[in-house]
Amino acid sequence: MVYTVGKYTYVSPLEGFEDAPPLPDEKNEDGKSYKNPMKDTLSKSYLEFPDPLDKGRRGVPELRIYRLWDKPIGPHPVAMFEVNLFTPAQFGAFIPWLAIYRGPLSVLIHPNTVEDGEGVEHRNHSQRAIWMGERFPLDLDKL
Repeated sequence: MVYTVGKYTYVSPLEGFEDAPPLPDEKNEDGKSYKNPMKDTLSKSYLEFPDPLDKGRRGVPELRIYRLWDKPIGPHPVAMFEVNLFTPAQFGAFIPWLAIYRGPLSVLIHPNTVEDGEGVEHRNHSQRAIWMGERFPLDLDKL
């Protein structure tokens, strides 16, 4: 399936997985993020840029992916989901993949720094943030 937004055409993120079994809804110990089926080896995404059909939880199961929120939550004014990256290698593999295959979606990339003081989350979501696609104004008063 292919869809067009503006002058760009995108492949459906489900292409190639139509007959794949559903991913489990089981959660990790944090009770929030999804438990991904692990493989014996790390994803090839750490060594080469992946094929566009090598997607998300199936392609890079080492990433921690959270549920989809279908309404605004916290400072985020639109539906969203969260992916946590824990190593420079994960960041280096996932961010270029997003740049190429995110389709028409907007992406907010921000650190979750561990530091003392007020305003840390505000700064992480604003001054330290990187956007791909359309930038949405965040309600930073909710942080």
